[in-house]
Amino acid sequence: MLQYLRKIIPLDSSLRTSYHFLRGMTAYLLSWNPVKDMVVIGVTGTKGKTTITNLVASGLQGTGKKVVMLSTASIMMDGVVTMNTKKMTSLDPFDMWKILNRAKKEGCNYVVIETSSHALFYNRVYGLRYDVAVLSNISQDHLDLHHTMENYVDTKLSLFRNLYKYGIRRDIRKVGVVNKDSNYADLFLSRDIAVDNMYTFSVRGAAQVRAQNIVYHEDGTDFDVKMPSELFHVHTKLLGEFNIANILASICVFVSQQMQIPEIQKAIENFENIPWRMEKVPNPDNLSIYIDYAHTEDSLRAVLDTLRKMYPKRRVLTVFWATGERDRTKRPKMWAVVDAFSDVVIVTDDDTYGEDSLSIISEIVAGITRKEGDNYWIIPSREDAIRTALIMMERDDILLIAGKWSESVQVTRNGSIPWSDRLVTERLLSEIQKFKLAE
Repeated sequence: MLQYLRKIIPLDSSLRTSYHFLRGMTAYLLSWNPVKDMVVIGVTGTKGKTTITNLVASGLQGTGKKVVMLSTASIMMDGVVTMNTKKMTSLDPFDMWKILNRAKKEGCNYVVIETSSHALFYNRVYGLRYDVAVLSNISQDHLDLHHTMENYVDTKLSLFRNLYKYGIRRDIRKVGVVNKDSNYADLFLSRDIAVDNMYTFSVRGAAQVRAQNIVYHEDGTDFDVKMPSELFHVHTKLLGEFNIANILASICVFVSQQMQIPEIQKAIENFENIPWRMEKVPNPDNLSIYIDYAHTEDSLRAVLDTLRKMYPKRRVLTVFWATGERDRTKRPKMWAVVDAFSDVVIVTDDDTYGEDSLSIISEIVAGITRKEGDNYWIIPSREDAIRTALIMMERDDILLIAGKWSESVQVTRNGSIPWSDRLVTERLLSEIQKFKLAE
């Protein structure tokens, strides 16, 4: 019955939003507000949220703070990390407040939480009184809920607008952190946003915190960080310009919380890559196989552009998808990016939910110029698609599997099935290797 109601009631209907508001408020009231004495840091944006959230949490934890972190990929409680298996960026409010009550008992004094537009729109974070708001970037996503980019941006703006409304506490400053490279940066830097300190960062232009002298390596990145009164060097295991932006955002938070430069450098250098974020899959032949949670036009462009810069003369193969029952307008735009940056493309399934697989794929490939079989194939079975790509790979090729990040299931019209892009890729590599040895 509940599944049926979810299908027939529009995502933005007053009935649905009222239901979520009551759940959020009830969960908060029953929690007795365990975070009232903690510093709450919220990270929002279309992409980069998970990396920033994890980097900020691990960096603060490394300076002796006791931190609870909630992100798409994982949950951390005072340094102990567990995977987030809920398939939700921002948890159900009852689950969230349960974790935060435990954090209070553990003595945590910082909350770092990835905050999606869905969480803000549906009041999943009702009662959470933010002190620091971070904007990573904004590009088209979730228009199935918000309908227009203006509505989508306005939902994210609410996190910043409400910083003072969330309440003022002695010795806790209200802080905003904004990506100046975002097309919507001016809205977040307007006079309507009241904060004690506003930090800006940029990879490409003028900002309070910016990157200079960037050098990319196959196993990491080096660059200088320029601030009004500081210039220092950092080394990171992370790859790509988009991760430099994520690091700069984290540095702004670190500075706002009085971390010293050596502490910041150590936090960045020691930070390991988030699983399924430009993650290289180890294999005995040392093939360049990457898994990434690229699910928008901009995120696919960022990842593929990074791979092109890292391997300028190599062939790029991409396996990608579009999720069912989500923003349908971005599907052909995703294809356009993959088509432009990839030598070989295989279109496959992700979570189809209630949609027909081939219907989704037909919308992805609308208006293409390639002919199927001409370095382009449609293989709905995700396992078969990855197997085909692995068999096609030559030693110097680059394979990007854009997809399902840390999810442990794939949702189909017939229910959920166990799934992991990395585990499936590793198993298929092993099978291929055994077949080669048997020849």
